[in-house]
Amino acid sequence: MAGTEEWVNEVRLVGRVSGAGEERELPSGDVVVQLRVVVPRAGTDHGSGRVDTIDVACWTARSRRSAMRLAPDSVVEVDGALRRRFFRAGAATVSRYEVEARRVAVVRKPSLARVR
Repeated sequence: MAGTEEWVNEVRLVGRVSGAGEERELPSGDVVVQLRVVVPRAGTDHGSGRVDTIDVACWTARSRRSAMRLAPDSVVEVDGALRRRFFRAGAATVSRYEVEARRVAVVRKPSLARVR
């Protein structure tokens, strides 16, 4: 069996954008747009309050442009991969998981009633 496995790290999210994307330039000069997608937990209704809030990082020019055009409360589909990122916070090294987006697409724009 060794060598016959097919390794897969694919993520597909469909959920609501919780706020505007935030563009950051890192000390390396790389630019990333970060946003959060709120997804109701499987088996719950949308009004139950049981959700997962998932951090999404957009590194490519295309995904950054798409993310920066999103209005809060838009429903989006994100395709990407799960990544564990390590960074320094004071004297400690910490980590967090996020979805590295390959593609971000609007499924439904927010209704005017929710925008106001």
